[in-house]
Amino acid sequence: IPQISYASTSIDLSDKGRFEYFSRVVPPDTYQAQAMVDIAKELSWNYVNTIAEAGTYGEKGIEAFKEAAVKSGVCWAKSKIIPRNAEDKDYEDIIHDLLDSTNSAKVGVMFANEDNSRRFIKALVRLNRTQELTLVASDSWGAKIHPVYGQEAAAVGTITILSKRKDIEEFDDYFLNLTLNNNRRNPWFPEFWEATFNCSVHGKGPLKKCTGNESLRSVVGYKQEGLVQFVIDSVFALAHAVHDMLSAHCPNGFERCPYLRRLTGEEFLSYIRNVSFEGIGGDDVMFNANGDGQGRYDIYQYQRTAEGKFAYTRVGEWTDSQPCKFGESRRRSSQCCWMCVPCKDDEYLKNEETCEPCDAQSKPNSNRTGCTRLPVIYIEPGSLWFLLPAAFCTFGMILTTFVLVIFIRYNRTPVIMASGRELCYLLLLGIFLSYTTAFVILIRPSPVLCAIRRLGLGVSLCFIYAALLTKTNRIYRIFNVGIKAMVKRPSYTSPRSQILICSCLVSVQGVGGLTWLGFEKPDTEYRFHQKDFLALECRASQVATLISLFYNMFLIVLCTVYAFKTRKIPQNFNEAKYIAFTMYSTCIVWSAFITIYFGANHDFRIEATSLCMCVGISATVSLFCLFAPKVYIVIFQPHKNVRQATSSSLPSTTGKTTRTYYGGSSGLTYPAQNGSALRQCEEAGSLRAGECTDNRVEVVNAFSDSLEDLSCDEGMEIPEPPPLPPLLPPPPPPEEQEESQDQFG
Repeated sequence: IPQISYASTSIDLSDKGRFEYFSRVVPPDTYQAQAMVDIAKELSWNYVNTIAEAGTYGEKGIEAFKEAAVKSGVCWAKSKIIPRNAEDKDYEDIIHDLLDSTNSAKVGVMFANEDNSRRFIKALVRLNRTQELTLVASDSWGAKIHPVYGQEAAAVGTITILSKRKDIEEFDDYFLNLTLNNNRRNPWFPEFWEATFNCSVHGKGPLKKCTGNESLRSVVGYKQEGLVQFVIDSVFALAHAVHDMLSAHCPNGFERCPYLRRLTGEEFLSYIRNVSFEGIGGDDVMFNANGDGQGRYDIYQYQRTAEGKFAYTRVGEWTDSQPCKFGESRRRSSQCCWMCVPCKDDEYLKNEETCEPCDAQSKPNSNRTGCTRLPVIYIEPGSLWFLLPAAFCTFGMILTTFVLVIFIRYNRTPVIMASGRELCYLLLLGIFLSYTTAFVILIRPSPVLCAIRRLGLGVSLCFIYAALLTKTNRIYRIFNVGIKAMVKRPSYTSPRSQILICSCLVSVQGVGGLTWLGFEKPDTEYRFHQKDFLALECRASQVATLISLFYNMFLIVLCTVYAFKTRKIPQNFNEAKYIAFTMYSTCIVWSAFITIYFGANHDFRIEATSLCMCVGISATVSLFCLFAPKVYIVIFQPHKNVRQATSSSLPSTTGKTTRTYYGGSSGLTYPAQNGSALRQCEEAGSLRAGECTDNRVEVVNAFSDSLEDLSCDEGMEIPEPPPLPPLLPPPPPPEEQEESQDQFG
C-alpha cells in the first residue's frame, strides 16, 4: 500500500528494496548531512568532531556526513556516540575526550534528538567549557526552544538547520476558530480542549465544566507546529495522484469504474511519484526516483539580539540543487531551488531552463548545446544488401530472356504450341517485371521510383498468378465436366478467352494500384535508424504495402486450391502438378516473408532486401517449375518435340481407359464412364448402330478437342482419332487440324 510521510527523514527509508511503496514530502537525512558539510566548507572548518546518538537517526546521519565530507575535503578528528540511557557522566566523558589538549578540532557536528542535545549543553555548562566548542546541530534540534531553555547563554553561536517551512495563515484561521460544537468529528479534540483550558467537558472530577465559549485565540503563546505545511502537502499529493488516476481511467466517474477493481499498489504508486504541484507554502512539491522530497533547509544561528534577548536568527538557506549536467534543464521550484531534468533524446538545451526538440532530420550534438544534421543512408550499390539480391535478380532476368528466346525460336513446335503459348508469354512478362521491380526496391528512393515500386510490385506478380489461375481453372473445368457436357467444348477455353480473363484479373490490380497512388501521393521520407542516421525510404506504411499485395495473395490461394484439385489428372497432362508445386512453394516463401518483414524491427535494409528476395524467389519458382521441363525437351530431347503419327490412349477422369474396336479401327480411347454409356447403348439395342457410332464420335471428338489444348510432360499433342466407318462424317483436312491446334493449343 503506497504511503506518504510528512515527517520521516530516516536514510533507511530511501532503500526501495525494503520500502518500495514509501514516499515523503520531506528530504532524507542525507541532504542535511550534505548541508552540514557545505556549512563547514563555507566557514573554512576543515577539521571537525562528530557526535551522534546511538540509533538509526544519529549513527546513519553521521555516516552520511562522513561520506559527503570525504568527497568535499572535510576531515574529522574524533567521533563520539551518546549511548542509550546515557548518564550525566557519559556526556561529560564525551566532552572531555573531544576537548582534549591534543585535539585541535573545536567544532562538533551533532546528530541527536532534542533531549540528548539539551543534556549535552547542560554538561558543557557544568564543566564550564561552553566557549570551547561550537556546535552544528541537525534538524532534530532545529529551531526548538526545549534544547536551550534555561541555558540560553551557553547555546549562543550554535548553528542549526531545519527543513524549509512556512507558517500557513489559512490553517491558523481554521484552527483558532475550532470549538467543541463545530469540531465533533475529531474524537481527540475534547481531550485537547480539556488540557488547554483546564476544564472538564462532562463536568466530572475536581475540574470546572467547560462552557464551550472558550476560544483558542485567547491562548497565550500559541505557535503553529512547523510540520503543518508538510501535512497539508502530503494530503494534497495523495489527492493529486487520485485525481490523475481517475482522469486517465475513469472519465465517467469512479462509481462505475472497473479499473478500480483491479488497481494495484504499484500502479497507484506510479501516479504518486509523478505528481507535481505548487505546495501550500509556495514551493513545488514533487518526488524523485526514491520517493524523496526536495532538499531545502533554512540555516539558523542561536544569537543574543540587540535588546538582550535570545533567538534563532535565520542566516542562510541550503538547497540540493547542484549545477546541472550537460543535457539537463533546471526545473525551478523557487528562486534558489531547482531539480535537474534530463532533456529527451531528441532535445537540446536551449537555455538553462528550456529543452528544445531538434527537427526531424537532426539530432542533439554531444554536449546538447545544439542540433547536428543526421547523415542520410540508404542501400548502397556496393553493399552486400544490394549486391546479393541484384545478382540473383540479374541471373533471373537472363534466364527469363533465354526462355523467351527459346519460345520464340520454337514457336511452331508441338511442345510450345501445346503449352498454351499466349498465357506462357504473359507468365514470362510477369516474371521479367518481377525481377525488374526487385531492382527498383533496392535503388535509392525517389518519388518516381516510389510510384513505380507501388504499381510494379503488385502488377508484376499479378501477371504471374492471374495467368496461373487462368491455366488451372481451365484444366479443372475440362477434366471435371459431366457426360452430357462432353458433347460440347467447355466455354471460355480458347486462347482469346484465356487472354481476356487474364487481362481482367490484372486490370483489377492495376486499378487498385492507381487508386492508391491517387489517394496517397508517392514520395520519400526520412526515418530514424539506430538514432544516429536517417534512412531514406518510400513513404508507405507496412500495412498499406501488405494491402496492395492482398489481391495477389488472394490469387495465390485460388491457384493453390485449383492446383490441389487437379493434382490427380492423367500422367500425360500433368502440368497441373508443376503448377501445384509452384503454388505450394510460393505460399511457403510469402509466409516466411511476412514473418521476416514484420520482425525486422523497422530495419529498412532487412525490409527492402527481404521484399526484393521474396519477389525474386517467387518469380524464380514459377520460371523453373513451369518452363524448365519444356525448355529441356526442346533443347535436349528434340525427338519428342515432333507430331506423333501413331495413336495412343486417351485418359479418363477416373484414371482408367477403355479401348474400343469398331469397324476395323482400333486405338481410340475415351473416358471410361462415357465408354460405359456407349456400351449400354449398344447392349440395350434401343438405338441403331449408326446412332451409337455418331454419339460415340461426338463425345470422343469433343473431349479430344478440349484435351488437345493442354500441355503434357512429354510435349506431345493429342493424337488424331483413327478413321471411323463410312457412316461417320470425314475428319477435317490436316491443314485445318493444325490451324485448330495452333488456335486452341
